[in-house]
This record gives sequence, structure tokens and C-alpha cells, in this order.
Amino acid sequence: MDQTQLFAALFASSVAAGMLGSLLGLGGGIIVIPVLTLLLGVDIRYAVGASIVSVIATSNGATASHLKDGIANLKVGMLLETATTTGALIGALATAAIGGRPLYLIFSVVLATSSVIMFLRRNTDETPNLSNHRWAARLGLGSSFQDRATGQTLHYGVAGVPVALGLMLVAGIVSGLLGVGSGTLKVPAMDVAMRLPMKVSTATSNFMIGVTAAAGAAVHFTRGDILPMIAAPVAIGVLVGAVVGARLLGRLRSSSVRTLFVLVLMAVSIQMAARGLGIQI
Repeated sequence: MDQTQLFAALFASSVAAGMLGSLLGLGGGIIVIPVLTLLLGVDIRYAVGASIVSVIATSNGATASHLKDGIANLKVGMLLETATTTGALIGALATAAIGGRPLYLIFSVVLATSSVIMFLRRNTDETPNLSNHRWAARLGLGSSFQDRATGQTLHYGVAGVPVALGLMLVAGIVSGLLGVGSGTLKVPAMDVAMRLPMKVSTATSNFMIGVTAAAGAAVHFTRGDILPMIAAPVAIGVLVGAVVGARLLGRLRSSSVRTLFVLVLMAVSIQMAARGLGIQI
């Protein structure tokens, strides 16, 4: 494959990754890394470097649309970022000490765990939680948004703030370690622990992932893991896809978003586990 063909393949696959990443609050890296490593044969360390750049692009492309629609909860995002940014720095520094196969296996376990949690909630009543944890009440974290899929204004509270902060620290470590936006843990944490509406979880995750990724990007750059020939087409493609995905989110039902989230995580988890174990599928 020559450089032109590689650029085209990277761009096309990144558009799809950005659209899914924006739609599900995953940042695109969850799709970009498997495509680069499993289909295009890119070393996982360079795939992680390109992914960390694409995560920032996804966040920028999606957040503007989510803010316009009023879906993303900035207060929740800013509070949780205090934990994820710390974790991202820890994870980025730890990457050099871990070999390629363990990274695949860690990635697979994280995805499988998230998919199981979301699958168990597939039939959860979409009626929003109205109760607030005392920290949430004090900080005024509860909010509302106009759901274009149903035409209703949904008011919601924010529960489980301490648990969510602990999960966000882990999510930040995963982001720095694997070069993903850590939406695989952020979305379930907000959906399950904080009991936010699914759309609010994905939109707020998209806002947060860019900040988390930026915290670890400098470490990957100084270590030489970000190659412009790979990162540039990936970032451009993901940005285009992210804008499309953000516009689609408001028109889909929360149950549809949750189902798609589970299917994507399960598929990628199996692929990455096989790669980590040296199994060809």
C-alpha cells in the first residue's frame, strides 16, 4: 500500500470512527485503534499516538453541537475532569513500561466490562432520575434538556458523585494508557453511578474526552509515539465524522444509543482480546 492509498484508508476509516465515537461518547479512539492495528498493521504504540490526537478532534467537533442543543452538562464534566486528568497523566507515564500484548488484553477487558454493564441496563426505564446527591445539590449539577427524539423537556438530577469520581480516575488512567477517550468507562459511570440520561452521558463524555486526552498527549508526543503521516489523516477524518455523529445523537432514542454502544464494545473487545492472545480471527 503506497502513501496515497494509506492516507485514503486512514481518512475513510476515521470518518466512520469519528461518527460512532461522537454518537456514543467514546471519542473515536475505540474504533481507530482496532482499525489501525488489526486492518492496517500499524504498531499499537503509533496507533495509540494517532488515537490520542483523534480524541481531541472528536471532542472539538462534537461538543459545539452538543452545547448548542443543551445536552452536555458542563458542570458535571468539569467536576469529573479533576479526576480523569490526574489519571490520564498516570496512564501515559505507565505506557512505556507495558508491552504490546498486555495493552491489547487490558483494552479488551475494559471494553468487555463496559459492554456487560450497559447490556444489563438495556431495558432500564428511560424516566430520568430527579434525586440529587448532596454534593450535586450543593454544586447545582442537576439540569434539563430538550429531547428532539420525543419532543419533551427532560429534567434530571445527579446521583452517586463520590463513586463517579473514583471511576473517573480509573477512566483517566485507561485514557493515558491506551490512547482512547475513556468514554468506555465515562459513559457507564455517568449512566449507572450518576444515573444521568443516556444522551447527557454521551454528550458530556464528548466534552470531557478532549481535556483528558490533552493531558496525556504531551507525554506521547515527547516519546515519539505521534507520527504525522498517520495522525494527520486520522484527526481530519475523525473531526468530519464527529460533526455528523453529534447531529445524529439528538434524533435517536436513548435506548437505541445504548444498544449501539453495547454492540460496538462487544465486537471490538473480542477482536482486541484475540490480538492480545495471538489468535487470528
